Amino acid sequence: MGFRDFILLFAVCFVWGLNLVVTRWVVADAGVPPIFFAGVRFLGIALVLIPFLFPMPKNMRMLFTISMCMGAVHFALLFMGLANAEASAVSVTGQLGVPFSTLMSMAFLGETVGWRRGLGIMLAFAGVTLIAFDPGSFSVSFGLLYVIASAFIGSIGGILMKRMAPISALQLQAWLGLFSFAPLLAFSFFVESGQAGAFMAGGWLVWLATLFAVLGVSVFGHGAFYTLIKKYDISLLSPLTLMTPIWGVVLAVILLNEPLTIRLVLGAAISLGGVFVIAVRGNKSMPEASMSERV
Repeated sequence: MGFRDFILLFAVCFVWGLNLVVTRWVVADAGVPPIFFAGVRFLGIALVLIPFLFPMPKNMRMLFTISMCMGAVHFALLFMGLANAEASAVSVTGQLGVPFSTLMSMAFLGETVGWRRGLGIMLAFAGVTLIAFDPGSFSVSFGLLYVIASAFIGSIGGILMKRMAPISALQLQAWLGLFSFAPLLAFSFFVESGQAGAFMAGGWLVWLATLFAVLGVSVFGHGAFYTLIKKYDISLLSPLTLMTPIWGVVLAVILLNEPLTIRLVLGAAISLGGVFVIAVRGNKSMPEASMSERV
């Protein structure tokens, strides 16, 4: 990989890692209801990426289902998780999308997994279990359960993508935004309260966070990553994207003053080690499984 392309990938992973920290601040510290913020984020994406809606893809019913899995439901659960769990733990737990996608490809696409990837899957789940489970109180982090469910739903969307003709990353983002914002805002209306007031009370920082989520993450992040996918093999890119959870942990500790505990460090090392093993071994029936929903 060329130096400029590596710097671009480095920047993309930094943006993705920072996004978790920023979203954690919005939904936890600023008090913006998480489902509402997810809806506002997708509304912004839909507005910014209107030109990428055309030409309209085929099989719109399937695209809507994918949008619910990879858009509305996935992000509603993820943001609810961020509202109830530390961003550093979420950044590691979210990587379960990789073993989930591998398991899905085994179940529905006939992928065969050798002992190395099997071990990687077990390590990924074992590391997250160590992070989520508090042996002192015999309790499990409620917020991380949302994140695990989010990763599982996102992996279903990845499997469904195999049934559609390929579309560009920005066109997919545009349709995810268009299909997702209304259900999210409607659901927020029924289960949350004080949404607009909390959003406005957050001031310019919340507005800046929203702009960052739309332009920085969805437009720059996914757009730049798609250009790299067209130039390099997924087997090369996939292990390097593990910079994302590392940045998530580092930035959460620096910007949000989250504690860097031994349990988090050990759990992250075990889980990300397992994800790395899955990534470098490759997946014949679903190569993008090694990068979860990011593709």
